[in-house]
Amino acid sequence: MALPALSFFATAESVQMIGAVPVFVDVLPDRPLLDPAQVPEDVEIVVPVHLFGMRAEAPPGRRIVVTDAAQCLGWGHGAPGGVTSALSLYPTKTIGVAGDGGAVLTDDPEVAALARAIGSHGMSAPYVHARWGRNSRLDAVQAAVVLGHLPELARRAAARKAAAAVYDAAFQDGPVAPLPRHADDGVHQYVVLCPPGRREVIQAGLHRAGIDTAVYYPAPMDAQPVFGGDGRSACPNAAAFCARALALPAHEGLNHEDMARVITAVMESA
Repeated sequence: MALPALSFFATAESVQMIGAVPVFVDVLPDRPLLDPAQVPEDVEIVVPVHLFGMRAEAPPGRRIVVTDAAQCLGWGHGAPGGVTSALSLYPTKTIGVAGDGGAVLTDDPEVAALARAIGSHGMSAPYVHARWGRNSRLDAVQAAVVLGHLPELARRAAARKAAAAVYDAAFQDGPVAPLPRHADDGVHQYVVLCPPGRREVIQAGLHRAGIDTAVYYPAPMDAQPVFGGDGRSACPNAAAFCARALALPAHEGLNHEDMARVITAVMESA
């Protein structure tokens, strides 16, 4: 199964857990998304990741596409596409539960029935277990939390996009480089590329100003020890991104004063 070298570890972990072999593919030079041109022709299943809310494209041809849509809630593209998509409802997402949770999206009735069975101990009917499964259901309390948040989805998604637009305008001439996004892309994380060797300095300046930041992600997945990696990656675009990327606050709770503080701190630290 082909997947981008740049994603949260769960993308590769899920491939490994079903006994498949992850084939790590480099990302595009200007966006941290799967490069369709680099997917090997003999790979039948592809797992594009809509990282940070940005739409990833699947390679052409007759492939089975399973989409990692964990970070794209609230975008304007419509359905994520593919045979099925994994959706995260972690509390930091645009809408989430009160702990851990997720969902599977599909318009295929057979896939939907299979997902329900696997998530409920393999039951095909009450107390009839036709296959092996697990206890992986969203409990009623967490479902109620999601349903309570759902009416806020459009507003929160718009607020995140508005925050990103403010940052884009402020940083269009430096000192950090915003990632190029399509107009309909959602915003889960707002990530900029710092000048080479300056990320830690900028991050420290923001920390002194009381502003939280994060690095998504410190290393490509093919560099992880569990996959036999030694810290070095065979995917140069992903490695370059990991060395420079910095996420700034961009959630629906920010006001203009908050964003102004972030912008000033970046300008002063860079």
